[in-house]
Amino acid sequence: MDRIFLDLGFFQISWYSIFVFFGFLLGGFFVLKEARRFKIPDAFVSDLFFDLVIVSILGARLYYVIFNFSYYKDNLIDILKIWEGGLAIHGGLLAGLLFLLYYCHKAKAPATKILDMIVVGLILGQAIGRWGNFFNQEAFGPATTLEHLQNMHLPDFIINGMEIQGVYHIPTFLYESIWCFLGFIILLIIRRLPYTKTGNMLAFYLVWYGIERFVVEGMRMDSLMLGNIRMAQLVSIGMVVAGIFVFIRNHKFSPFENNYKDPVDVDKIRV
Repeated sequence: MDRIFLDLGFFQISWYSIFVFFGFLLGGFFVLKEARRFKIPDAFVSDLFFDLVIVSILGARLYYVIFNFSYYKDNLIDILKIWEGGLAIHGGLLAGLLFLLYYCHKAKAPATKILDMIVVGLILGQAIGRWGNFFNQEAFGPATTLEHLQNMHLPDFIINGMEIQGVYHIPTFLYESIWCFLGFIILLIIRRLPYTKTGNMLAFYLVWYGIERFVVEGMRMDSLMLGNIRMAQLVSIGMVVAGIFVFIRNHKFSPFENNYKDPVDVDKIRV
């Protein structure tokens, strides 16, 4: 499996970087398109998105480094090599959430509605980004046989990519990519329903992705561990609980209150 997309000798671009970049780009496109529907200024969205990408990548890398510090303490320069992989999505989500809440508070923008817009692009970006894990041969599952992968009717290039150091593995990256893409389609439908509450798309994302990641993480061979606990499973439980809480909270509103489709008071937003 060739990890390099373009090699200029003095500079290399990895497939991992390509998929992460396009995940952010295409996800951002859907966020911007939806924000324009509510007449939210492009300047606000573009500034938020640019900063959010940087903060999320830094958060994802820091989270990964913390749980692999036994290696990085003796290889400090490798902390900078994010193109080799090592971005933990939960670290990116946490850092991104905290920054977005701060940014929206400062700009007097409706944070929950912005989060509803963000998660649609986010889950699409995750579906795309997982293919970067494929080319890096990471985020894979337990050992299996060639016959088992062939019986799954997978394309040959995926089967070949799942041969890692002479052993075939379950393509858990593919499970997550497909699940996230299905979640993206469902979210597109939910946000066009007439009485979708503000916050319900965020809640759906937390429950949908939390359940999937808990299950898939149990199969992965490269989990970040806290003792005997898989951190991603622990965080996923928290995500599901938080999502259910938001659903229950929104249930108290009448069908005509707190709807996602309600207009945004854009005059209050500071750009």
